[in-house]
Amino acid sequence: MVKTNAMRLLEQAGISYKALEYEVDEDNLAGEHVAEQIGMPPEQVFKTLVVKGQKKGIMVFCIPVNSELNLKKAAAVVGDKKIEMLHVKDLLRTTGYIRGGCSPIGMKKKYPTFIDETAFLFDEITVSAGIRGCQLCIPRERLIDYIDAKLCDIAD
Repeated sequence: MVKTNAMRLLEQAGISYKALEYEVDEDNLAGEHVAEQIGMPPEQVFKTLVVKGQKKGIMVFCIPVNSELNLKKAAAVVGDKKIEMLHVKDLLRTTGYIRGGCSPIGMKKKYPTFIDETAFLFDEITVSAGIRGCQLCIPRERLIDYIDAKLCDIAD
């Protein structure tokens, strides 16, 4: 297994995790497919979405793979009038990650990060390891503390 930057950062911080590898299907990068591949309920597998706010700039939202980011709720949470998804062509330049392998851990810069409140239902959640084909299963509270995230109602 390739060690990703996200894995190295967690190890440096003394945070335990489980790396869950799966077969990448370039024709199906859907989060529900990833959840199925790693044998976890989709509610416990979180995707990382990057948005740009009209006033607040770049922000990161982590939501269950079987839900959608509610842009109105998200804008209200961050105190911005309007937010929109960052265009996929800008993702690598902005975060250091590609679509399907974007992790909230170890982005190029530290951006304000928000995790859907449903994460509270689980002791552990998974997020991308920073590459396609690997998810990190991490204790929820350790992840929230490490990336300085806020839990809020942002998904539908």
